[in-house]
Amino acid sequence: MERAKLILIDSYGLVMANTQYLKSKRWRIKLDEMSVECQGSDNQIHQVLPLEAGIGYSNSIQLEDGLRYIETQYTPIRDFSILSTIESAEPQIIITLSLEGSSRYSGQGKDVVFNKGFTVITTFTSSLGERQYEAGRPINQLRLAIRKNWLDLHFGENKFDQWFNKSGLQQISYQPISNQSLFIIKQLLADNIADSLQRVLMQGYVRVLLASELNQLNFNSQDPCKHYNKNEIKIANNARDILTNEYNNPPSLKELSKRVGTNPIKLKQLFHLYFNNTPYGLLFEIRMNQAYQLLKTTRCHVNIAADHVGYNHASNFSAAFTKYFGVSPKTVSKN
Repeated sequence: MERAKLILIDSYGLVMANTQYLKSKRWRIKLDEMSVECQGSDNQIHQVLPLEAGIGYSNSIQLEDGLRYIETQYTPIRDFSILSTIESAEPQIIITLSLEGSSRYSGQGKDVVFNKGFTVITTFTSSLGERQYEAGRPINQLRLAIRKNWLDLHFGENKFDQWFNKSGLQQISYQPISNQSLFIIKQLLADNIADSLQRVLMQGYVRVLLASELNQLNFNSQDPCKHYNKNEIKIANNARDILTNEYNNPPSLKELSKRVGTNPIKLKQLFHLYFNNTPYGLLFEIRMNQAYQLLKTTRCHVNIAADHVGYNHASNFSAAFTKYFGVSPKTVSKN
């Protein structure tokens, strides 16, 4: 029997415990196999995955009192787990957005699965379990750790009480990442932000990301954790990926449906179910967000931005852009 010990004690009460575990093929991380670095005065913690497990890192930044942002990127070369005991003085929620790969949290008789393209919201006061990763399956996840007092301050004291009416780990929702969130994540992960502005911009992006994901929840829903059909998820995500990659010259609805293995009526139904939008509605959002980013970063002419996102007439593009953002593309380009 080996004894594993994990690593981080911070203001969110994440306490790594001495834990004995049974023999298994899954490798557990020890204290001396994972390094921890506290960087600067902004309470940023950088962790590096042991080479025995693979390559990757996890960055954790406390943006505000009660709001923490965590970015994790792992490329495992073997099955491994990170074991932890979490004791928090105050209830909190974790919002996990999975951008790549799949992983699992197992503990206290409960399993929480994190799949690419989906957001999982959980709450806890204390939890004992392990995060499990599989060899050859790269992981890219963003997590927001939010204390209940922060939620009460910004949303009202009674807004989320129903989430904290049980002890232990609770899964609140499992839903596709919103298209708005995907755009915000792209900005958040961009490396062209000046160091002097990075923290301020990150706070803004994280707040918008949080609002975007919470906005998808139906607080009166009787089944917020409903199970989605895996084949339907794959079809919908593949179609969204095609539109994201080919927004300047997109396929027709018929062609798009054929490429992902369904028919136009079914594809519309899937988009409504998983993205609360239509294929062309989602395409419009992708085009507008891509144009905004191009104008902001390159200050190009409006005609160039219009052509870049597939508009034949700059006047039509300008009208659509202004209606969508409430500001003209020329203004974005100049500023």
